[in-house]
Formats: sequence, structure tokens, C-alpha cells
Amino acid sequence: MAPVTGAGEEMYALVERMYPLCRSITGDGVRATLDIVGEYIPLRRHEVPTGTQVLDWTVPQEWNIRDAYIADTAGNRVVDFAASSLHVLGYSVPVSATMPLAELRGHLHTLPEHPGWVPYRTSYYKPDWGFCLAQETLDAMEDGDYEVRIDSTLADGHLTYAEHVVPGQVPDEVLVSCHVCHPSLANDNLAGIAVATFLALALARQTPYHTYRFVFAPGTIGAITWLARNAERVDRVRHGLVLACAGDPGQLTYKQSRRGDAEIDRVMRHVLTASERPHRVTEFTPYGYDERQYCSPGFNLGVGSLTRTPYAGYPEYHTSADDLDFVSPEAMADTLAVCREAFAVLDRDRRYVNLSPHGEPQLGRRGLYDALGGRSDTKQAQLAMLWVLSLSDGEHGLLDVAERSGLPFDTVAAAADALHGAGLIKA
Repeated sequence: MAPVTGAGEEMYALVERMYPLCRSITGDGVRATLDIVGEYIPLRRHEVPTGTQVLDWTVPQEWNIRDAYIADTAGNRVVDFAASSLHVLGYSVPVSATMPLAELRGHLHTLPEHPGWVPYRTSYYKPDWGFCLAQETLDAMEDGDYEVRIDSTLADGHLTYAEHVVPGQVPDEVLVSCHVCHPSLANDNLAGIAVATFLALALARQTPYHTYRFVFAPGTIGAITWLARNAERVDRVRHGLVLACAGDPGQLTYKQSRRGDAEIDRVMRHVLTASERPHRVTEFTPYGYDERQYCSPGFNLGVGSLTRTPYAGYPEYHTSADDLDFVSPEAMADTLAVCREAFAVLDRDRRYVNLSPHGEPQLGRRGLYDALGGRSDTKQAQLAMLWVLSLSDGEHGLLDVAERSGLPFDTVAAAADALHGAGLIKA
């Protein structure tokens, strides 16, 4: 699959634009992020009011923040939200007070094992407030009083998510989902958003077989909200992929669906193995990203998860070290390429019926062998035709043919196209 020209650098530029924004599970940061994505692909935005029941959950109040800091008695901002959105505990209630360091310590979060890094912490569903800072910053703070200010609001509002649809030849859908709730974390999950956006652009340049639905939503509550609002039509989702941690230097990791034998699982295993990329395939666990919502027993969708280094699998995870230096254009381009390769297989995998099943049909008489003349893989292409004819029984798809024959999927699909054009098989 040819790469999208310049896509790596363009995806990195998109990550750079989104990086400074303060995102959470609700609020203006999510909307601003979707505004940027909307410059690349058209989005249908949904605003779901606070208090709306979504499955076993309730849409929470909306959180927005304008400023926050800890200042010493001289007015110097020791910790400043303006320097990094990670500095404030997500969903902090408003605070305006002066207190001694001994009292303030109970609201401070650090990473002693990485004294120069700032952790990412939240308190979505329990009213609280706090600051996140480097351990070395805390160590330098002297005893005494500090001004503490969090200029935030927690009030009735909306949860925001968005969708983009690439129409296909059939209404059966492939769901591509990524979370948009984390603040300044480049890999988790700005890289995933960027790859999803450019995947949508690449698909729009084609005429895909399936319809592709992209969902940009806050983690957990956003996916649950989407499922609740689409419960009547969710059976259209035939395949799905959750994209996260798409830009780090680690090898690709595919986490299988809860089913373990969904077609997307087979396709991803085949593509990763055939590409000879370093990779891992792992079993499903009900912990991680939003695949656990889509795969919950009541829905049991065939949705897997593609990452590079997976959830919590790298020291920089959920810290300020997950910055613009941690992700690269090359890694994002590689993740995008794998997605495109996998969806190409998914779109071309068909079950055919041999219309001349009694004995081997005469391929030369139909010009099929002559059409292969001059190809460097002539023998392989001929063998692919024979394999497709042999397994075109209405029960085996082209991926079955590729796996059983050991031939490249593209070669098998090209053979099927030729045989279909000659009237020897039908879908």
C-alpha cells in the first residue's frame, strides 16, 4: 500500500496544533480539538446534555478552566496552568485560598521515580481539586503560605463527540474510534486522532466497499454515550478498530476483540505477519481503551485495538514526558500504513462460488494465462487462480485462500478479479 504523500509530517503538524489545548471528558477543549479536526474532514458534532442517562451511566456536568496557579508570597507562580494543562487535576472544582505548604501537600501529585516529570491525574466523578507538578519543583518549595487559585467551572452543560462517515458501496460499517479527552499528551492520544483523521482522508480518495464511521469521543463515557444513542443501529457495525498510542517508537501491538475470531482479528494478524513488521498480537482483556465498551457482552462487536506500545506500557505514559519529542512522523505514518493495508484486505475479502466446478476450467482458452505474460510472478499468479477456483465454494473467503495457500492477499485478490471478469466465479 503506497503511503499518503507527506502524511507523517502532516499528522505531526496536526498533533502540534492540538497539543497545547486542555481537554477533558467535557468542555471547550474537546470542542476546540474537534474544530481543528473539522478543518481536515467534515464532522457531525453531537452535544448530549448533562444528566442524560446513557446505559448505566449519566452524562456528567461540563468542566471548563481558564487559569490556575500556586504562587509564593512574592507572587511568583511556582506551578502554572498556563505553562502546561497537566498542572491541574482534571475536573478540579474552583479554589481561591491561601494555605501553608503542609496543608497544600495533600492536594499535590508528583512522580518521585521521575522527579522531572509532571503526572496526569483526574477526578471526574468525585468533587476534588489538586495540582500536578514535578517532584523537583515540590522539593524546592519552602515551608510557608501559598496562594492557591483554580479558576474553573463545573456546571450543567454537554458532553461533546463527533462522527465522520466515508460512504461505501454497502451500508455495513467499519467503526474507527479514538478518544479525545486527554490534555497535553502527544501519544495518548493526539497521535491516534491524527492517524484516524488521515485514514479518513485516504479512504475518501477511494470508493471503499464498506461504509467507514469515525467516532471522536471522550474515553469511556463518550463511547458509552455513542453506544447508548446508536443501540438500534449498532448491528450495522461489522468490524471495528480503536486507535490509540499511534506515534511512539515501539513496535505495533494489536489487541484482539473479545470474540478473538472476529474478521478484523484475522485481518490484522494476517497483515502484520505478512508485512514482516515487528509486532505483537495480544488477547482481549476488559481493561484498556474503548474496545472494552464496544466488546461488552451486550454488544459484543468485532472491535480490536491497534496501538504501538499499549496502554501503560511505557514510562512516559500519562506524564509530561509524553510530549512532542516522544512521537514521530515516521511512527504515525507506519501506523497509518498498517490501517490502510488492513482495511484494503477487509474491503476486498469476498466469498465466491465457482461457476465451473466440475474439473478445472480451461484458463488458456479464456486468455487468463496470456494476460499474465511478462509478469515476474507469473507462476504465483497462476497458482492463485487455481487456489481461488478450488476454494470458491461459498464458504471460504479470499483471506482463507491467502492463509491456506501462503500466497500474498493482493495476488489472490487480483486472481479473483480476473476469474470474476472471465465469468468463472461469482460473489
